[in-house]
Amino acid sequence: MQTSTAENQNDFFKSKVLGHPSGLFVLFFTEMWERFSYYGMRALLVLFFTASVLDSGWGWPKEHALAIFGTYTALVYLSTMLGGYFADKVIGIRWAVVVGALLMTLGHAFMALETSFFIYAGLLFLVFGSGFFKPNMTSIVSEMYKDFPEKKDGAYTIFYMGVNAGAFFGIMLCGYLGEKIGWSWGFGVAGIFMLFGLLQFWFAQDIFGNIGLKPVKATPAEKAAAASTTQEGGKLNPFTSFHMVLIVACIVLGLAWILNDPVNKISEGTTNLFSFSLFGIDGSNFIILTALVLFLILLVSRISRYDKVLKDRMIAIVFFAVITMIFWSIFEQAPGSLTLFAKDYTQRILEGTAGTVFKFVNSLITLGPLAIITWVLFKLFGQTFGKYKLSNIILGFSFLIIWGIAIWMVVNEYKSTSYNVQYQNANGVVNTGKVVSSESYKDNEQVAIIDVENTSFYTPSEKATIENNALVDADKNYIGDVFSGKITNIADKEKPGAFGTLVSYAEVEFTTTAGASIKREIRLAKGEKDGLKVGDAKQILVTHNIKYDNNQVSPTKATIVSKVAATEINASWFNILNSLFIITLAPLFSKWWSSKRNPSANNKYAIGMLFLAIGMAFVAVGAASIPAGAKSASVSMMWLVFVYLFHTMAELCVSPVALSYVSKLVPGRMIAIMFGVWYLAVAIGNKLAGIFGEVSESVAGEKGYSYFFWMLTAVSLGASLFAFVLGPVVKKLMHGVK
Repeated sequence: MQTSTAENQNDFFKSKVLGHPSGLFVLFFTEMWERFSYYGMRALLVLFFTASVLDSGWGWPKEHALAIFGTYTALVYLSTMLGGYFADKVIGIRWAVVVGALLMTLGHAFMALETSFFIYAGLLFLVFGSGFFKPNMTSIVSEMYKDFPEKKDGAYTIFYMGVNAGAFFGIMLCGYLGEKIGWSWGFGVAGIFMLFGLLQFWFAQDIFGNIGLKPVKATPAEKAAAASTTQEGGKLNPFTSFHMVLIVACIVLGLAWILNDPVNKISEGTTNLFSFSLFGIDGSNFIILTALVLFLILLVSRISRYDKVLKDRMIAIVFFAVITMIFWSIFEQAPGSLTLFAKDYTQRILEGTAGTVFKFVNSLITLGPLAIITWVLFKLFGQTFGKYKLSNIILGFSFLIIWGIAIWMVVNEYKSTSYNVQYQNANGVVNTGKVVSSESYKDNEQVAIIDVENTSFYTPSEKATIENNALVDADKNYIGDVFSGKITNIADKEKPGAFGTLVSYAEVEFTTTAGASIKREIRLAKGEKDGLKVGDAKQILVTHNIKYDNNQVSPTKATIVSKVAATEINASWFNILNSLFIITLAPLFSKWWSSKRNPSANNKYAIGMLFLAIGMAFVAVGAASIPAGAKSASVSMMWLVFVYLFHTMAELCVSPVALSYVSKLVPGRMIAIMFGVWYLAVAIGNKLAGIFGEVSESVAGEKGYSYFFWMLTAVSLGASLFAFVLGPVVKKLMHGVK
């Protein structure tokens, strides 16, 4: 005889960890490994695409990397609707979690192979894997606490800590391995821990009782009872044939556009599903505008069919969705334009006392949280080891590996030293540079280095001047070298990972200050080839990024001139600040929301967008000294620290509040539909984040990075003011919901 839901849930609380069912912590660690793998891979993706071929990357322009990144993150959120449907109607929540975890494990494994086919196949598997996994883990938590609503907030707080712990360690460890050792290591380790999460969940799933099993078809009586439901929202309004046609049209057009966008850009226009023009509008723009118009028609048609109260509340949700879309489009600059800014324009080498302090702090924020989570792990072992030995052994083994990687990373960083080096390039020109390595070298010793040289046409700027062929900024910081040269050849070459696309290059020849004649290739933007011809005289800008050659792939050797204790912070490292600040600040914001000064929903959005604007203003000020078109700079890392601090506070105002108000403003039978609209808004926001990132390159080339960040500041501030002004209107539309 099957036990009732209430009895089943009471059984959960017989085995407790920190006052909550042991099953919650099985979910905690499963979700932690999934977030570890997702955020670990995500932190590396744009860096991998844009890294030079010499540095084992694909050498893509930043715009192309951000185009595919925006599409990938948007599809991750869109796929949750598919995963949720299959879980509810076909395979059940548990099998959806297993299928999702398996697909993501395969996706990471494919990406570790680093070939074009497997990178794209890996991203596809990760999209569908996230879709099956992401929405269904929270569903299990919700079902566990169905009869204990007073404990649900605490449960979600613990679960959310697992999310952030996974993101924190994934970014830190996968980012370190990917950037310092090799991209395959970062992608591969993410997959290994996703596999651990899958196995741990599989062998402990009986702890969830009847929750999440394959759905049973409703009886005719149950269907009739559901159909007669008129609570909280008046009569039912089933979707008409017209509505279904609009839905299908929006889905087909939207997906076609979102997939075509990066393909068209990466292939330089040679592969384009929409290579036409209507009414003077480009085909791609026409398709997405058509999809948007059809969606608005669908939305208006649906909302108008409900009674006044529900209609008003749905309009309020649409308003929140629009603000949410703007929020994510700017917040998600973190893994895109902000990570690239950290890589190319931020002083990430800390020497002497600053380097030593960072090593100590980094050790604390790595090993401290890991020790706390390991303590929770032992608490779980005490409750579940006897019944779920294999799951516990797998979980324990995974933590042994994490501890091993973390300790190795900390020790490696403590040995890290900054070396001033001198070397000759292939043409015999003597250069100087700085490399950071955990290996120990002596003065005059030879070390293997990679000189990632960037050659481009020089564009004069008011913020930079040429002194003895050296380009320096207003503070006399070295940027690169400027030489007079000429174009000797213009040719097309195949671009790595870009569907066999040919890209135009101009070969230029110039003479260095040492008298050596050098030939280099400059990648040409689309259409730029038409304005150039062999023999044209040009000024050439050459910049250098010197790094220690971990994989011994370059024959270049350098001589150690001097050394000092230092560390080089990974470009991906700054992303961990978000998780770190969330863990630190979440209790404070939770206390604020429960106090007498708890702002209204609308004001929370307004405050969140204001924090977002302040964060962007910090980096805009920090980037003010970078000349337009500069390929590198060394601004203080503190500007990025302030960005992530204020953006985390913005997230705490917007993200947790969002789904809560969706559930409060519509009746239960409509939650699935409105969550679908919500995830659509988040997906659009993520795609817009990629588009904004693409725009950053052209804006930075013409007016500088500071101008781009001020643009995002203005958008955030405008959205904040918009939310503040409409506060009374939205409050009225919510009809008493708080």
